[in-house]
Amino acid sequence: MNATKESLIAEIEKRVSDKILEQTNADLLIKLINNADSLDEAINIAALGTTYKRTGLHFDKRLEKMSDTIKYFKKNEVLSFHTDDSKPTHKLIIGDNYEALQNLLIQYRGKIDVIYIDPPYGKDSMGEFAKTNYQNAITRDNLLSMLYPRLVLAKQLLSDEGVIFCSIDDKNQAYVKCLFDEVMGESNFIACAPRKTGAGDAATRSSSELRKPFDYLLIFKRGNDAELQKKIVGEKEYKYCDQLGNYKLDKFQASGSDATRKARPNLYYPIYVTKNKSLSLKETEDCIETILPQKVNGEDGRWMWKPEKFEKDKDDYLIYDGATIYRKTYYDEEQDQNIYQVEKAWIDGGEFRNAKGTSDLSEIIGKNMFNNPKPIALVEWCINLVPKKEKQIILDFFAGSATTGHAVLDLNRSEAKDSDLLEEEIPEGNRTFILCQLNEKLDGALKSAIGGAKTTIENQIALCDKIGRPHELSEITAERVRRVMLGSSLDGTKDFEWAKKNKPYGGNLDVYEIESVSNFEWTEGKTPFDVIDETLYGKEKFANIKEKIEWVCGNFDKTQKYQEQQKTEE
Repeated sequence: MNATKESLIAEIEKRVSDKILEQTNADLLIKLINNADSLDEAINIAALGTTYKRTGLHFDKRLEKMSDTIKYFKKNEVLSFHTDDSKPTHKLIIGDNYEALQNLLIQYRGKIDVIYIDPPYGKDSMGEFAKTNYQNAITRDNLLSMLYPRLVLAKQLLSDEGVIFCSIDDKNQAYVKCLFDEVMGESNFIACAPRKTGAGDAATRSSSELRKPFDYLLIFKRGNDAELQKKIVGEKEYKYCDQLGNYKLDKFQASGSDATRKARPNLYYPIYVTKNKSLSLKETEDCIETILPQKVNGEDGRWMWKPEKFEKDKDDYLIYDGATIYRKTYYDEEQDQNIYQVEKAWIDGGEFRNAKGTSDLSEIIGKNMFNNPKPIALVEWCINLVPKKEKQIILDFFAGSATTGHAVLDLNRSEAKDSDLLEEEIPEGNRTFILCQLNEKLDGALKSAIGGAKTTIENQIALCDKIGRPHELSEITAERVRRVMLGSSLDGTKDFEWAKKNKPYGGNLDVYEIESVSNFEWTEGKTPFDVIDETLYGKEKFANIKEKIEWVCGNFDKTQKYQEQQKTEE
């Protein structure tokens, strides 16, 4: 909690420097945050300082409900499975994602590399904030209020190199972008990439509408250490050769964002060409041409070298063909020889459209099981933008149809195939996923469903009945992951289209549910120190109760100080 408090206070102080908050108001908020008794309380206090005076955007905040109970992970042995200890173990957390994120901070603070979310900005449930207004749509205040505390926690989970992606529709994009600016920082905005979802509505009764076949992908980094992976489009070719080795020709004029005289004034100077085609910085009688850097977007350009280096190396490393000055770049076996291209900030291929996501899901768990599920290729595109690490963790705390989990498994498989190994020798990739899904009751959703969505939810309920599970959305999330990893359903069924065409990915899945225990529970065997399992948080079993008490009180909100003291004395 202390680490999160420090981060919240830093954000409050930044709002002061950005002229968003008055210092006196900030001082009061900081004092209240320092004295907060729980993480919930600290985040709710920080939310009071959230406003957008400079942009004119303001929303009425609805704060998370406070509780005296301690929320913790409990393993669901029925839905969990382990097939091979040598393969990675992924996680699915069932319950409110706010509580899930709080618990994840205990083990994963600063360790998540990629976050992808597709929040419920339509008529789908948002738990406590699932009130709707016109056209059965979620109110914008509710959407922003729901997202704010979750983004605060998600930011704590991201590594310094981490990147977060958020799918959002065109009606809410501007407002959610402002919220991300507030939480992640405007300077950490990377792009808002439009995605072509389909053909859009071809027919409309209104004479003032346009077809809108796009939604958007907001992309933000955690901090200055974050970089994006560039696309490999070929390899460098070294067509020429001299006494120093093979070389290629690159332009002597600089390119890029700082390729102007204004950016580097000492690299702007005239170059003189003599009658014998030699280059010089001195204008002599046999000079026949003067060359200056070309304009860059209307500004003077610049050269690559300082004048001193030019004089030293011009004869050996520069070539003038009568129109352009080139520099020799020699082959170096220790350097990367790939040619890279910056990825475009729009997503328009057929594999990225909603129809593809729907067809993929239909082959796994049946037709029309979810409305507009995101395609696997979209999440893979996001993950591939972040440079690989030895171990990479991907989080989705609005898991829905488990597209993110499927995408991670598919990337691990495809990279193994690229290594030219035989199929039976394919090792598991180095990425793991963590999914969080609310245990929303499908029966309640069915009552409020309209149009085609009714058939969708009826199919989901039928699937839950088939596998003998409760009517909850999380059961469908778990079922998709199970089917693609094991090739079979919870009831043993293997007769679905995806299994006929694909080899299961394998691997292991731990499913956790969020349970609660009162902070004043003192019944033997039922105290927080008894029911919380430290092994679910990446810890070994503690050797004694004193270590267990210190760990629980140091990592969970709302533990009672009196209870901590009494238990320690025992």
